[in-house]
Amino acid sequence: MPIPPTMSELIDDLLRRIKVGEFPPGSQIPSTQQLSDHYDVSVSTIHRAVAKLRKQDVLVGRPGRGVFVAESRMR
Repeated sequence: MPIPPTMSELIDDLLRRIKVGEFPPGSQIPSTQQLSDHYDVSVSTIHRAVAKLRKQDVLVGRPGRGVFVAESRMR
């Protein structure tokens, strides 16, 4: 069984996925549950990682819609 990523590794991988265009600017990232399943970490770990990326203005939350890659940050 693979070892789940650390918080730093998780954030680095999300940033890599954004940089290579898997999640382009303005696009919605997968749901918390989908990310939790993908990385094999708890939902609360995903919430903390997303919160850090929101503080860095990499991601933006849209109430009732989800979390999106910031348009201005990743150009």
